[in-house]
Amino acid sequence: MRGLLAGLLLLAGACASAPEPVAPSGPPDVRLTAGLQAPPQARLYAECISQAAETGSYQRERDGKTLRFTCTGATAKWFFEALGPWSAKIDSEVLDGGTTWRFSKKLIKDSYGVDGCSRDAAGDHMCVVVLNIGEFIEDLDYQVPKR
Repeated sequence: MRGLLAGLLLLAGACASAPEPVAPSGPPDVRLTAGLQAPPQARLYAECISQAAETGSYQRERDGKTLRFTCTGATAKWFFEALGPWSAKIDSEVLDGGTTWRFSKKLIKDSYGVDGCSRDAAGDHMCVVVLNIGEFIEDLDYQVPKR
């Protein structure tokens, strides 16, 4: 029993005094890795984000590190219809007060942070694309340089 206790104490001491990981020497490697060809549905995201940028229809999400881009009209209808088979497959279509929502992921709690499109009772379409930007977007005093 004493031997086991002594061994555990030695092991705990060894773990506590393990050296810190060494940072790599030299500058970081900034080369881009090879990308994969974007699948056809990537065009839906690109078109929606493009429209949102042109119309100023983008906001910070409440977590501060993500941006929400909103597109409407024909672009949103195209995206909504394209999501149809996927939403049926993963059971991510939700009917709420006359509005049909289709999401890119099955909702767990709510739609926060999830891309999706809707069609309301009047037949108007809207899509939301959420991008994780990170801490750069949280610097609220930052001034974007002029072009």
